[in-house]
Amino acid sequence: MAQNATQTHDDLKDLEWLAQLLDARWRLPGTEIRFGLDPIVGLIPGVGDAVMGAVGAYIIVEAHRRGVPKSVLLRMIANVGIDTVAGSVPIVGSIFDVGFRSHKKNFDLLRAHVASRPKRPQATSAFASV
Repeated sequence: MAQNATQTHDDLKDLEWLAQLLDARWRLPGTEIRFGLDPIVGLIPGVGDAVMGAVGAYIIVEAHRRGVPKSVLLRMIANVGIDTVAGSVPIVGSIFDVGFRSHKKNFDLLRAHVASRPKRPQATSAFASV
């Protein structure tokens, strides 16, 4: 089903939850440093970062489905690409993942697009004011 301009931020709750889970679910005790599954799964040699890149692609697919412009989609793809390549470096890549947070960046780009779309006026019935 196509999304329309009356879509609210509530429609993005699942994607926000996913971005949070991947990038900022937990806090390192005694610090303000947050991390998620991305740097943890990224520690699995050979497949961790590829798996996280594929999961991150889901947010991009949903952004495309919601009509995000190609220029923003390309930026989102670059974010996941950078995260996947840089994250593939053992140990250092996971530290990079903690700071870069590509999934949160991509969700924020999607949310900004949804918020910037004009709302369609609600259809009113001729009998509503009677």
